[in-house]
Amino acid sequence: MKTTETPAPVPAESGAAVTKAGAPGGGEPARHTREGTVLNVFSHGILVIWAIMVVMPLVWAVMTSFKDDASIFGSPWSLPDTLHFDNWSRAWTQAHMSDYFLNTVLVVGGSLVGTLVLGSMAAYVLARFDFPGNRFIYYLFIGGMSFPVMLALVPLFYVVNNMGLLNTIHGLILVYIAYSLPFTVFFLTAFFRTLPSSVAEAAFVDGASHTRTFFQIMLPMAKPGLISVGIFNFLGQWNQYMLPTVLNTDEDKHVLTQGLVQLAVSQGYKGDWSGLFAGLVMAMLPVLAAYIVFQRQVVQGLTAGALK
Repeated sequence: MKTTETPAPVPAESGAAVTKAGAPGGGEPARHTREGTVLNVFSHGILVIWAIMVVMPLVWAVMTSFKDDASIFGSPWSLPDTLHFDNWSRAWTQAHMSDYFLNTVLVVGGSLVGTLVLGSMAAYVLARFDFPGNRFIYYLFIGGMSFPVMLALVPLFYVVNNMGLLNTIHGLILVYIAYSLPFTVFFLTAFFRTLPSSVAEAAFVDGASHTRTFFQIMLPMAKPGLISVGIFNFLGQWNQYMLPTVLNTDEDKHVLTQGLVQLAVSQGYKGDWSGLFAGLVMAMLPVLAAYIVFQRQVVQGLTAGALK
């Protein structure tokens, strides 16, 4: 009968580090932990600095809108002694911010609905159907994203003028829709490709038409993407200044961006800086509200395509 001899244990050298499992190099996990901690602290520090740089101007603008002119120049960084709500009422009525606000809501609301409806239908067809010229049309939309709007201002002015749409709300709505369609189609085409085809095929088997399948099945499934691209379009259209300046010269139909410039020019000579800051905050509040209310949906829409 053969027996197996167990080799005698070899003593560890004095300079070798031994872990609890008997393996050398026990300091590696601790070193990686320290590096991860340093990196975490550094990244959080950068984020805190960036947040301060973004939030501080907004807080200062809101704080200044409740001051009088003497406090703005005398103690610009201090809190207001008393809240001057008359700044807001003066900007809303005397500076005609109410009219500018209403015009902006009409233009952005109409253009946003039209952009989402037309963009979602075009993106659905390009993403789910193969036909001659599919890629050509898709790349045309992508090319529209890279075309600077500055180059199109002069011919766009003459086109809108010849159509009788110059200085009109609906003319500005159509221009906003055309301006926002390339990015909308590009974004939603990639999103529609991530949606499962089995649901649409089951609807076709049950006798649903293409129109019913799109509006009742595929469009609700694309809700995160619609919300995300809708927020981006809302921000871009709400802050648009170049297009209305060229195509909307009627003061009665000015939007908020034009109104703020006009308010800054007129109030600059009168010294009503408190009313100017109040009007600035009025124009800024809808954008902040959109960020706060829909921030989760924006993140879900941006990450949905990567997670599916």
